[in-house]
Order: sequence, then structure tokens, then C-alpha cells
Amino acid sequence: MNKIVNRIKEEFTKNPDLIIKDITLNILTKIYIIYLETVSGSDKVNDYILKNIIQSKNKINKYNISSFLAGPNTKEIKNYDEIEFYLTNGFTIIILNNKIYAIETKADLTRSISPPEVETGLNGPKDSFTENIQTNLGLIKRRIKSSTLKIDNRVIGRKTKTQVSVVYFEDIAEEALVKEALKRLDKIDIDGIIDASSLAFLLDGEEKSVYPTIKQTERPDEVASSLLEGKIALVIDTSCYVLIIPSFFIDYINPPIDNYNKSINVNFIKLIRLFSFFITILTPAFYIALINYNQEAIPTTLLINFAIQREGVPFPAIIEMIIMLLICEVLKESDLRFPSTYGSAISILGAIIIGEASVNAGLVTPIMIIVVAITFISSLIFTNTEMNNAIRFFRVIALISAAIFGLYGIALSFLYFLIYTISTSSFNKPYFAPFIPFDKTYFLDTVFKQSLKKDQKRSPLLSKKNITKEGENK
Repeated sequence: MNKIVNRIKEEFTKNPDLIIKDITLNILTKIYIIYLETVSGSDKVNDYILKNIIQSKNKINKYNISSFLAGPNTKEIKNYDEIEFYLTNGFTIIILNNKIYAIETKADLTRSISPPEVETGLNGPKDSFTENIQTNLGLIKRRIKSSTLKIDNRVIGRKTKTQVSVVYFEDIAEEALVKEALKRLDKIDIDGIIDASSLAFLLDGEEKSVYPTIKQTERPDEVASSLLEGKIALVIDTSCYVLIIPSFFIDYINPPIDNYNKSINVNFIKLIRLFSFFITILTPAFYIALINYNQEAIPTTLLINFAIQREGVPFPAIIEMIIMLLICEVLKESDLRFPSTYGSAISILGAIIIGEASVNAGLVTPIMIIVVAITFISSLIFTNTEMNNAIRFFRVIALISAAIFGLYGIALSFLYFLIYTISTSSFNKPYFAPFIPFDKTYFLDTVFKQSLKKDQKRSPLLSKKNITKEGENK
């Protein structure tokens, strides 16, 4: 017993939060209580352990000690190497002779449940995930009350020992998809996982694609609906985001919060989003192509107006466009980094002042300000940062192609977009589904929304068993 205590002292040298208490049960026997006061609640240690041991110390021995430990989660430790894991996770270690127990006495170090800050919606639930994995699993299970909802736990990180829970429906999710997710998790060997994004990069390749191939969400209702479709959720301790696999291109264009509105109304908004996606990519390229190469496509009156505006501007149109796009990116980044109370006001003020001053100084044309404004207003529809980065990537490709080849270059850049997107995959699933390959069921769940009474089947893209979601209407 002394060897074990000395080993713990050596491992936690220069950790002043390590508390070791010893209580004498009789002349020959001592019981050791060991915990880290920074991650364990002192009140819980006192209520669950110390009070019971002090009051009953004459009755305690190594055979009945477990009956005097009142913690909600008590585990007997057989392997000494597990002691570090339990100590750092808020457990209190009890050592009596050759018996070692770990009692959960975690301190409450997490914030309360708050509304979603990024994926906001007018309708639907107003709760979001926190940094506590048990709370997050509870928010999911609060919505799904089924014994077929399974959870496989993994511990990742040599130093952080971060708990990751793989959540799926045993009777809906593909067995091959579950095995692939667990296989990739088991292959990860790293010092630590701090956030869900780090795990997503390791699972599906950080440099694999400019697209986000694993979706991160802060909404429990979105996770619940994804699980019901046959997807898998990865809940990571210390992260307020949950990973959903697989994810598809359309999941970032038309989010599941659309399901809280009538299909006859929301389908127009879905079309607007798709239209905005291509506007924000192609609008600068179209302007450059028409001004530099394909002027015959512009009405004569409008072409003369453009020529008058460009008189005295010192830069070619492509340089002018690049400068304005860079300035807008800087304003957008400053808006993200500033506190929300005044960040938007500063970026709007900056855009107005810079835009008006640039036109008055003859550095840019008014039409250029309009084109750039349309481009960035369209991009604001998409809240996912990685999808916005992908949009910026394809915008630059289209702009360069238009500057070299005109409208023909735009056609080439669009073809590149299709080839790139079709060749991307998410956990071996085609990323551009349900467009290519076409899947009618998922198409009517995401691209367009059919009425709830008609949404009776799961997509074969995600599940080939238990495909019925709703009974036939009678």
C-alpha cells in the first residue's frame, strides 16, 4: 500500500493540488484517500467518503469497504496504471491493503446549457452542447429514448486522455460505417485532443479536401435527426461541438433547421441558398470576363457607362477586383475577431468609408463596389467557416480563369468545381450526393423539403436496414 502511495506522489510531483489523507482504522491498518482538489469537489469527497469512513471506521475492512462508499459511480481498480486516469478525471482513490477503489467526485467545472450562438434559428429548440461529455450525451438521450441507441467509448491522447463517445443506432446505422469510424479512432496516436476540430482532421484528413467532410454542430436536435437518418455522432469531452459522419455538400447549404418550417415556404429559401452559393463564387469572375474579353455581351448603353466609370482608374479591372476582395476579407476577419457588441458596427463603418473614399479618389469604380458587395452579402448566408473557405477557394479559381480565358474560363472553372466536388468523399460516401449519384430520398430531405407525411423512408445512401421512418398513410 505504501508503494502505491509513494508511486502516486512521484508521478504527481510539483502538483500542489494532490491531496493525500490517511485515516487509521486500527493499530495495523490505514486507509488512504487521494484526490486532486482542482478537478474533484471537496464537498463531494466529504459527503461521499470522509463522513462515512469516519463514522464507521471500526466496522470497515478490506472485504466490506465498498458498502461504505456512497459515490454514485464506484469502480474497483485492478491495474495500477489506471490510477492516473481516474485521478485526473475527478475521481477519488481509496486504498485499503490490496484493494483500490475509484469513486466519482468530479467538480462542477462546466457552464450551464445556453442557446446556440453560431447555428441560430427562429424556430426549434434553444439548447446547445456544452464542454461536458455527460451533459452532451444527456441532451441527445433526452430526445432519443431507445435501447437501440448505442455508445462506444474510446480514450484518445497520451497526455489529455480525452473521452470520445461514438453514438449510433444499432438497428439503423450501417455496420461497415460504425466499424470504419471505430477503426480510424483506434489508429489515432497523439499527445492530445483539445477540440472536436482536431479529431475531425485526424479522422478524415486535414489536407484531403478544401470542403468540410465531417460536420461540426452545436445543436442537439441536429444530432438527433442525423442519428435517425443513419449517421453517426462523435461526442468529445471538453468540446461544445459534436461531429456528424458522414456529411455531404448539401448539408452545409441547407441545414436541418429548415425542417421547422412548412415545406411550401422553406423550399423557396433553399433555392435562394443554392443560387447564392454560385453567385458568391462566380459574380467577380463574370464581371472580369465581361469587362476584359466579352464586351459584346454587354448592352451598348451599359458598356459606355462602364467605360466612363473606368476612365482615370489607375489599375486594371483584375487588380482592382483582387484589392477589393482582399479588403473585404480583412473586414470580415476583423468582424469575427472583435467582440460581438461592436464588431459588426466597425466592419460596416469601415466598408462604407473605404468604399465611398475609394470611388471619390478614383481608385475603383462604383460597379466594382456593387459586384464585391453582392459577392460578400451572398457568402454571409453560410455560417460554416470551412465551407466559407471552400467558397473563397473556388472564387479565386474562377476569377483567375476568367482573367485569362473570359467566359470560357468560367466554364472551365465550373467544370473543375464539379470534378473536384464529385471526387470528394466523406467516410467513403460520395460528397456530392444526392446530386451525383442521385438519391431521391435524400434529395427530398435536403435540397427540397417534402411534407412530413410523405417523408416515410430513410435514404439507402445511409441505411439499408430498417428504412421505414413513418408508417404508410391510411
